[in-house]
Amino acid sequence: MTQQTTNYRFALTALTSLFFMWGFITCMNDILIPYLRLLFDLNYAQSMLIQFCFFGAYFIVSVPAGYLIGKIGYKSGIVTGLMISGAGCVLFYPAAQAEVYGLFLLALFVLASGITILQVAANPYVTVLGDSRTASSRLTMTQAFNSLGTTVAPFFGAWLIFGGVADPEVTGVSKDTVSLPYFILAGTLVLMAFIFMRLKLPNMGKVDPTEFIPNEAKAWKQKHLVLGALGIFVYVGAEVGIGSFLAMYLAQPEIGDMSMSKASHYISWYFGGAMVGRFLGAAVMQKISGNRVLAFNAIAAVVLVATTMMSSGALAMWSLLFVGLCNSIMFPTIFSLALQDLKQSRGQGSGILCLAIVGGAIVPLIQGFLADRIGIQMAFIVPLVCYIYIAYYGLRGYKPRASQVAQEAS
Repeated sequence: MTQQTTNYRFALTALTSLFFMWGFITCMNDILIPYLRLLFDLNYAQSMLIQFCFFGAYFIVSVPAGYLIGKIGYKSGIVTGLMISGAGCVLFYPAAQAEVYGLFLLALFVLASGITILQVAANPYVTVLGDSRTASSRLTMTQAFNSLGTTVAPFFGAWLIFGGVADPEVTGVSKDTVSLPYFILAGTLVLMAFIFMRLKLPNMGKVDPTEFIPNEAKAWKQKHLVLGALGIFVYVGAEVGIGSFLAMYLAQPEIGDMSMSKASHYISWYFGGAMVGRFLGAAVMQKISGNRVLAFNAIAAVVLVATTMMSSGALAMWSLLFVGLCNSIMFPTIFSLALQDLKQSRGQGSGILCLAIVGGAIVPLIQGFLADRIGIQMAFIVPLVCYIYIAYYGLRGYKPRASQVAQEAS
């Protein structure tokens, strides 16, 4: 038993590096958006195609990734995801040389396809490496390292992509500066793939082919799972939407009145709040049920987003930045609550939840269309509605029906 516990701790330690990397890569999009907007003279909606292609990969790849993980297991799935992500990073070089926006979007799609495979493998891997009663706390802790990646990325990305230019809106941006950071990421991802090949991790994730696809699609019949998938959809959409617009919003004269390069650094405050909140949340949820913490954070986010919409200057700026603190425990908590009591359908449930990450593609695009029509500040009504739904899920929607649990157990 002690040996098993030691193996689990080692596996969890190794997995935290993955959460850091995909957090880092995902947050780089928030630097790419203002960069490519300047390079190609895009409007808000066109800029959001970056997130549409990145998170659209989750919708297209999640189900095939679930089949793949069922055949090769979590560890091999992680290696595959790392290699595909590395290939996507390499594609940034020809995209930059050709100066074709569509090629950047293709590179992002390939990169995100690898990240999707990592997500489908790593999230359920963490939930089964230990006591099921502390799965939310465990996933929240590993997600804290995801937030560490999102906190570090804006400094790294703004410095390399904007090339140290004080005001890129005035001097313009270079097509060459985007290649270097993604070459560095490509080398790191490939190195991590080789390391994971050699690591001795618990052999989990493979599914008997005769049991891989439930005949009655039991997971889809679980109301709390379906509502949880919608929760993941709106949460990812709200978080990505706010992060995507943050630099452009803070650069507005009536909000932060700063250059785009300087505003990009404040993205670290947004995701840094999520990192701090996840470390705190992992401890708090040892004592307080996850659904209550989720509802509290969602209500706080509603208040903060409403405040930024109705104010200006420092109040509007910091109200939006502090939403990151509220975001902290939302993804892992919704994920864990939605998977509770699924038993044999847990793998299918995980695939459904990862499918819902497509919210990061659709919600920011809606926000972009609104920003072009009613202004960037009023467009935050979109994440506001998302947080209202998350509060509902934490209060009522998370509860499994007794009849469904009994049916699943049978």
